[in-house]
Amino acid sequence: MSPLESKAAADGEFCSPSGPIEQVRYACSLGALASVIAIPGAIPITHCGPGCATKQFHALSGLNAYQGGEFHVPSTNIGNREVIFGGTDRLDELIEATLKVMEAGLFVVQSGCIPGLVGDDVASVVNKYRRRGVPIVFAETSGYRGNNFTGHETIIRAIIDQYVGAYDGPREAGLVNVWSLLPYHNPFWRGDLGEIRRILEGIGLRVNILFGPSSEGVAEWQAIPRAQFNLVLSPWLGLATAQHLQQTYGQPFLHVPAIPIGAKLTGAFLRQVTAFAGLDPQRAEAFIAREEKEYYLYLRDFSAFYAGCTSQYRLPSQLVVVSESAYNLAVTRFMVDQLGLVPGRQVITENPPQAFRDAIRAQYRRVADGVSAEVDFAEDGHLIRRLIGETDFTGQLPIVFGSTWEGEVARQLEAPLVEIGYPSTDEVVLSRSYVGYRGALALIERTYTTVVRASTMG
Repeated sequence: MSPLESKAAADGEFCSPSGPIEQVRYACSLGALASVIAIPGAIPITHCGPGCATKQFHALSGLNAYQGGEFHVPSTNIGNREVIFGGTDRLDELIEATLKVMEAGLFVVQSGCIPGLVGDDVASVVNKYRRRGVPIVFAETSGYRGNNFTGHETIIRAIIDQYVGAYDGPREAGLVNVWSLLPYHNPFWRGDLGEIRRILEGIGLRVNILFGPSSEGVAEWQAIPRAQFNLVLSPWLGLATAQHLQQTYGQPFLHVPAIPIGAKLTGAFLRQVTAFAGLDPQRAEAFIAREEKEYYLYLRDFSAFYAGCTSQYRLPSQLVVVSESAYNLAVTRFMVDQLGLVPGRQVITENPPQAFRDAIRAQYRRVADGVSAEVDFAEDGHLIRRLIGETDFTGQLPIVFGSTWEGEVARQLEAPLVEIGYPSTDEVVLSRSYVGYRGALALIERTYTTVVRASTMG
């Protein structure tokens, strides 16, 4: 378990409210198996009860924008016998069998609730195979230890410590490790990571993006210690990893809390990275100029719609965003700063650690020049509906950016709904991106297509 997760568990930061949560917005810690699946060349092996692994992945993929993915996850599917006698023998048999029939550059053994409760010594089983030279690591991801966000951090720490290991060689100038969106939980993670890689390469960096189709997989993880620096591109997820890498390899890190959307914010982000990394500013400015030229040509054409259709369609003026913090902050900043919407209600749903919440709140107090907003942290659907219901929309036309769960409250507000977060059952997402230059154009398209349809249907 990472220091962040250990402290969080001790402080009760990831404990659910007393009683059940209505309309849950995340998976349990075991759900971080999706993060392993997102690494090309890696396979998770789960030591847990029957059906746990399947339910976690299909909740994060199948019921969340129908993302698909290679789900071939060996599992011990332990039951009553293992509760009484322990399940390490069964895990040993499973690993041995898996190595005979499956090929991978890295295997990640994850333990679930049952072995955690009965005290299975999973590490000793895994270490036996590590001594044989098998590329295999162990991560304790019992469901009660946190959600899939903290499980993600735990898995990353396990791979770094047990697989990547010690390194005392030189660092490569211009190579960066990127820690950003949570794979599968964010429906647009694949396209977004691809766009992040593209724009960073555009200013002269070589990028270990680490997850998804844009990654070279296990080879990138092996190259982590060689990177010049780490880039944390999210409000909090990845910070514990960057701090650990700083302690382990002496790598500095740059933390950019808000993922950039649109030309203004993306340009500012790229200039910040250029200065931090000591890159050629002329090359960066040339890339930014090319991207902005194309971006603003598209935006010029969009302005004809925006200026000419205000009487025909109910164009929104006030913003409601209900999602995990990374997208919540990014979408809020873009919609307020670039499209002129008024911040209404912003609700963050993934239960971020208490230690980071004040810093997250501070980001909303400077969401745009002269504009501030408040943010709420809520996991329960009933509470989220109540918070939105308490919002003053007098004289405003709201638009809701959220999940499928926000469908009913959007109907009550007579507001368009753009699905951007977990769970998303009315979207099919493959490579779509909403960040950077190209992603911003896609987000504008999706937003105002939804507005037009809502206006004509209404």
